[in-house]
Amino acid sequence: MIIFILLGLLGLCVLVQLYFAFCFFLPLARYKSPESGRQHPVSVVVAAHNELQNLVELLPLLLDQEYPEFEVLLVNDRSDDDTEFYTYELEKQFPNFRVSTIKKTPEYLNPKKYALSLGIRAARYEHLLFTDADCRPCSKNWIAAMQQGFAGGADMVLGYSPYVKMKGFLNHLIRYETLLTGIQYLSHANKGHAYMGVGRNLSYTKACFFKNKGFASHIKTIGGDDDLFVRDAANNSTISIVIDKEAQTASIPKKTFREWVTQKRRHLSVGSKYKPADKRRIGTFALANILFYILSITLLALHSHLAVVGLLVGLRYIAVFRVYVLAARRLNDTVAVPLLPVLDAVYFFNYLFLGVSVLMYKKIRWK
Repeated sequence: MIIFILLGLLGLCVLVQLYFAFCFFLPLARYKSPESGRQHPVSVVVAAHNELQNLVELLPLLLDQEYPEFEVLLVNDRSDDDTEFYTYELEKQFPNFRVSTIKKTPEYLNPKKYALSLGIRAARYEHLLFTDADCRPCSKNWIAAMQQGFAGGADMVLGYSPYVKMKGFLNHLIRYETLLTGIQYLSHANKGHAYMGVGRNLSYTKACFFKNKGFASHIKTIGGDDDLFVRDAANNSTISIVIDKEAQTASIPKKTFREWVTQKRRHLSVGSKYKPADKRRIGTFALANILFYILSITLLALHSHLAVVGLLVGLRYIAVFRVYVLAARRLNDTVAVPLLPVLDAVYFFNYLFLGVSVLMYKKIRWK
């Protein structure tokens, strides 16, 4: 009797994953970009704390963008390196480059959200585009490509930001996690259920920011300047996506497992503040995947109904992974197909481990 219950649960997990694959992820793989609209003036806002080495690489790429009218606004957030001296020279060379300096963050306020809020207020233009110091635009048309998302009257545009390909299994895992996260939040936004975005590549209007009261609902929360603001904006704003390669920014991944785990714990800690409906959808998808592996391993260990187990596992791998690959191609991202079974299993067991650790040890730090 127990074996049949386990088989039934395994079949249910596969059905749930097929539902998400074909109803949410496959439409993303077939997504057509919006047509070009009016090119509004844009303020590119970057908040940076002791990021001189990254800024030396990033700022010239931003200032070299091919767009009719834009400014680059750097919020120098309490930096004690040579950021001030470097940016002083840039200000003299580029009239569309400005710096807003923060000497001290008010007590109990999140430093990054405070920095971004000041940057938004200081920005000259209505349309805002955000990225981080450790990101690099994938083309000279990044600003133009991201602004296409406003063509249909959207208030916010979600972009995609993959990590740079490097050697090693950790890099494969980080890029797979980023791909799967991107597939989820972009496909949900495409279906009208936006629940998060990434601050590495995000655009919205000043009106959208102030209409949704900025970061007021989570100003003291560590993280969430991107996903929790998207959560709030989804209530009364129109959100679109732009996923073409030219509209992407690439980021430098963490080089050690410990650094990556710390980063992911911070991201997961914010997930508890998502709306109940979003948590149910995301949680159902994650739980179905985690249970799939636990049940598959258990049934294989029991050597029971191996043919049925093999059929369900094979169906899941062929159908779901095929959709993942198609979505990755649409995002102009790469995934190591031979490693997919291993990456997928490690990712979801790590997801389980991180979720438990966040519940047990909630102290999350920000620089």
